Amino acid sequence: MAPPDARPPAPRPTAARRRSLRLLVATAVAAVLALLAPAAAGAATVRPHATTYSGAIAYNLLHPGEDPPGANDWSCTPTADHPRPVVLLHGTFGNSTNAWQRLSPTLANDGWCVFALDYGADASPYPIRGAGDIPAAAAEVDAFVDRVLAATGAPEVDIVGHSQGGGILPRWYLRFLGGAAEVHTLVGMAPSNHGTTLFGLGTLARAFGLTTGVAAVSPAAEQQIVGSSTNATLDAGGDTVPGVSYTTIVSRYDQVVTPYTNQFLSGPDVTNHLLQDGCRIDYTEHLGVVYDPRAIALAVNALDPARPRPVPCTLQLVP
Repeated sequence: MAPPDARPPAPRPTAARRRSLRLLVATAVAAVLALLAPAAAGAATVRPHATTYSGAIAYNLLHPGEDPPGANDWSCTPTADHPRPVVLLHGTFGNSTNAWQRLSPTLANDGWCVFALDYGADASPYPIRGAGDIPAAAAEVDAFVDRVLAATGAPEVDIVGHSQGGGILPRWYLRFLGGAAEVHTLVGMAPSNHGTTLFGLGTLARAFGLTTGVAAVSPAAEQQIVGSSTNATLDAGGDTVPGVSYTTIVSRYDQVVTPYTNQFLSGPDVTNHLLQDGCRIDYTEHLGVVYDPRAIALAVNALDPARPRPVPCTLQLVP
């Protein structure tokens, strides 16, 4: 006889109850997976290897020729929110690795297809680019854009460029190589649009006939001095071509493209930004502009004006 406090054994679960338990477990697992999905996407976030131009140069010394984070994924498919791939063009004596450590991952993480070209390649172990003839480099840009359009299926691209890559180079491509049919928006960050005096040194070199020596070292450097035949040919037809939207992002503290007002454009679809308008503590200069949070926000807003992001004002000192 069983003790008075003994309980009968628990009944075995019925088939219906077992099915209910399995359904409950499956639902719980699905809920957990749904919660984990954003975390998994976040783990794939593209991060920069440097957040300043000087830091990017140091990184580039150890990783010459490496694509910027998030750039040159040739399997990338444009989205409805960002239907146009973005092509990034570095400046004279630069390359895409040291120019786009910050902007490239910013765009890629926001859903753009991003592509970066090192134009004006040479055989040097450290990739110093953009020093060669500008019309020849414009032909490289033309071929690269064609490749991007073919890979993505997009009808047009947007271009963001720094210095030469945001000024005279893409403008030559747009005007003389049919780029106006392939480009929707051009954003120039510290763009060399109308040449530079280099604080008077360039003007002095031209006055004394010394630009031939400059051209021997770098045709692109000579072609960007105020009064060059390349600038005269390009500017003869006006600053812009129909069908393209233009934005310039300029710092009054630019020490390379001088006077800084030479960076601005005139035309019916032009927006010129001076970084210090509304932000007196932004001392960004020529190199640092591509790492300046304010300049980057203005560039992204030019690419996607329907969804503007806040434009910060922070103290900027070191490039």
